[in-house]
Amino acid sequence: MTQRKTPEELRSHRWYGSNDMRQFGHHSRTAQMGYSRADYLGKPIIAIINTWSDINACHSHFRQRAEEVKRGVLQAGGFPLEMPAIALAEVFQKPTTMLYRNLLAMETEELLRSYPVDGAVLMGGCDKTTPALLMGAISMNLPAIFMPAGPMLRGHWRDQTLGSGSDVWKYWAEKRAGNITDKQWLEIEDGIARSPGHCMTMGTASTMTSAAEALGFTLPGAASIPAADSRHGRMAAETGRRIVEMVWEDLKPRDFLTSKSVDNAITTVLALGGSTNAVVHLVAVARRAGVALALDRFDALSRNTPLIANIRPAGKYLMEDFFYAGGLRALLSEIDDLLDLDARTVNGRTLGENVAGAEVFNRDVILERDKALVGSGSLAVLRGNLAPDGAVIKPAAAEERLLKHTGPAVVFSDYNDMAARIDDPTLDVTPDSVLVLQNAGPLGAPGMPEWGQLPIPKKILAQGVRDMLRISDARMSGTSYGACVLHVAPESFVGGPLAFVRDGDLIELDVEKRSLQLKVDDADLARRRASWKKPAPRFERGYGALYQQHITQADQGCDFDFLEGTAPTAEPEIH
Repeated sequence: MTQRKTPEELRSHRWYGSNDMRQFGHHSRTAQMGYSRADYLGKPIIAIINTWSDINACHSHFRQRAEEVKRGVLQAGGFPLEMPAIALAEVFQKPTTMLYRNLLAMETEELLRSYPVDGAVLMGGCDKTTPALLMGAISMNLPAIFMPAGPMLRGHWRDQTLGSGSDVWKYWAEKRAGNITDKQWLEIEDGIARSPGHCMTMGTASTMTSAAEALGFTLPGAASIPAADSRHGRMAAETGRRIVEMVWEDLKPRDFLTSKSVDNAITTVLALGGSTNAVVHLVAVARRAGVALALDRFDALSRNTPLIANIRPAGKYLMEDFFYAGGLRALLSEIDDLLDLDARTVNGRTLGENVAGAEVFNRDVILERDKALVGSGSLAVLRGNLAPDGAVIKPAAAEERLLKHTGPAVVFSDYNDMAARIDDPTLDVTPDSVLVLQNAGPLGAPGMPEWGQLPIPKKILAQGVRDMLRISDARMSGTSYGACVLHVAPESFVGGPLAFVRDGDLIELDVEKRSLQLKVDDADLARRRASWKKPAPRFERGYGALYQQHITQADQGCDFDFLEGTAPTAEPEIH
């Protein structure tokens, strides 16, 4: 450990380092909690930002993990302070946790700024908590390390292994088609989520915790450990020990987060077959560090990156299997020529040093590159007159016949319209139709919910069809699959071309050409645009009003415009 700071140089010294009247209040109130000056004075004070909540099943083990982090902090000579933050619990929080991602990012930044904190352990994992915590910590730019929640154990139903999300969509479609009984559906419900931890498929949670590790924010291998494994508790303690060293070394997020480390994260996501949500989140994370990241960078890296993680929904296995096969370190060692191995990480070593010596123990889970699920192009960025600022699709999750497709639009004006009509026997729809959902974007929904995997109409399911082309300005769960074009920008709610699509319009998708075209002539589109009326705002007050005034579009990361970049914010005065 290289000790660059002295105790007097600690940020917390401003609160505790003198003996005037204001410091009397700081010391006496700390004594009120049962601590003496010897417990904290001259030591790094570590904030443990804990997103535990009774409503967040993914983080139900975080009370214990926080204690293990504290143990590590104390062992290394630091003083831990646990600070609760909003949980962002997927499936429960409506309309979507994405509406509140930036709120957690702001809360993280302001907790670290306003209190006597020298460094932070960021405890997250459930979908939006990971990018939110990183965004806030990057903006504050104190020494910070991320502690991932870890995936839950495999689900089981009868003789079937179940994966969160992916098997929900699969068996729900079968239930709607009449192939699964109510009793069987309840059995699946009871067996699909049977331990603490986030989704064990390659959903947004596993995608973003893996991206955090590739960015350099975690200890090596931390993102792959199942939540219920005893090694996860040991990793938590080691994370606590490491953050104390980081404070003395003054190793901050923007010291190691560069355009090269962002490329490493994108390449990792692509090799994993990760969630399309990573596009929105990584753009926001990068811009907090002053790294300009455009959608085209994802497409460019995708063209050279093989998908070698055989994990659902693109593949066969689950995160528990991935861990036993060698985990993220093993996968990164397989694609090390595609990575910048000199990128620095929170443990003070380079990414190359962190993956050196990693082995693959199961070649059916982590594939050799010549046996990749997809040789290249596992994610594609589309452009055209329907998505001038871009849209994304995950070709690996779609039926190949739909990757070049032209069909007539069946348009739903919003989610409620879709829910009301999708199974109507009179709906004018065929397997070749293109299902279009409007007003599901950042402002329109609001919050850009995971509505992009529109259900297949029941009468089409009855024909044995399990995939159709679907287009929206919404997102899609990383556990989902299908020929779903997502994140169409600009969104329909602000007058993007998606707002002007009408029933029967022909829509042409060509993934190889990265093209998405509405086959309507420019004059007709201009007439439709001229007759379009801007919808009324969704909010009149509160956080929602702030959100709708400052949220950016999907291609810009859906961050608040006033939070992007690295402009300094003044430290609080100690009066």
